[in-house]
Amino acid sequence: MVSNKTIYAVIKGSGSYIPPVVVKNADFENNVFMNEDGTRIELPGREITRKFEQITDIFERRVAPDNILTSDMAAIAAAEAIEDAKISKEDLDYIIVAHNLGDIKPGSNFPDMLPTLASRVKNKLKIKNPGTVAYDITFGCPGWTQAMIQANYYIKSGDAKNILVIGADTISRMADPHDRDVMIFADGASATVLQAVESDVPVGMLKHSVRTDAGEHVELLRMGKSFNPELEGTYLKMLGRKLYNYALTNVPLVAQDCLNKNGMDLKDVDLVLIHQANAKMDEAILKRLFQLYGEKDADLNIMPMTIKFLGNSSVATVPTLYDLIIKGKLEGYQFKSGDNVMMTSVGAGMNINAFMYKMP
Repeated sequence: MVSNKTIYAVIKGSGSYIPPVVVKNADFENNVFMNEDGTRIELPGREITRKFEQITDIFERRVAPDNILTSDMAAIAAAEAIEDAKISKEDLDYIIVAHNLGDIKPGSNFPDMLPTLASRVKNKLKIKNPGTVAYDITFGCPGWTQAMIQANYYIKSGDAKNILVIGADTISRMADPHDRDVMIFADGASATVLQAVESDVPVGMLKHSVRTDAGEHVELLRMGKSFNPELEGTYLKMLGRKLYNYALTNVPLVAQDCLNKNGMDLKDVDLVLIHQANAKMDEAILKRLFQLYGEKDADLNIMPMTIKFLGNSSVATVPTLYDLIIKGKLEGYQFKSGDNVMMTSVGAGMNINAFMYKMP
């Protein structure tokens, strides 16, 4: 008898590594902050950090201990996800690691990406199966969401049954200490195990939307020199105001396109897990999305936030949100069976993506 069931990719397990080192805004008050032209910003440190918190809502962030690399964090989160999924690590068909700058040793300013972090994670997990294919994806902050989209293709094609998807970054180590943006960046890792499930109703990963804007937009997030002309090396740089405007204009459009592809309306969305880049920017994006559907008042409660205490951990923000909620660790939020969850991100490229996930 022919089965009418369809293969879907469902998250069977998740795990996170939230670094133990807490850095508060007050810890930056003695930094010498400079403008792009190398001139010193003469405002008192406390005033600089106070204005920063007003703009971003960040009052503290987590950074990795000096003895921990990106691949270490990734492996810890991965091991938790595998255990949570109750599968053998040898049954993984793929390991996909999303990151931006590889393994960066404290103070080295060198992004080490060879061999791939995925291969390093496979080695750290002591996986022997040569059929477990390990590779990296660099797609800016939307790297984990893009890796999930790729993994979904593998599973729906029948090529894979179990895929480990990881987002990990020690992005704080590439931030310029003389640039106020240094206060945005944080470290972390989170992982999910996607598994093939047959179902006669849609479940798990649904349809997605992705775009890349190059041209002038490639300069919005890039590597560049420190604002301190005496400091050597390259550091993460972003054009904050232009990036804000880009995200505010385009992320709602990608989210709307994603809903259209899924035959959904905004009212069908139960939760929005958005990249934690800047709380005020995320709120503005959600309000703009509601406006696209003729709604004057946005329901900010459908968008859980962690940036206030975790900062911007880049590719790790969205999967960390998922992991915290699914394990009941984010107060006021829970997933229910049948919930339609949108996961969306924006970052260097410039890249934007969004996919819908139906909770089993």
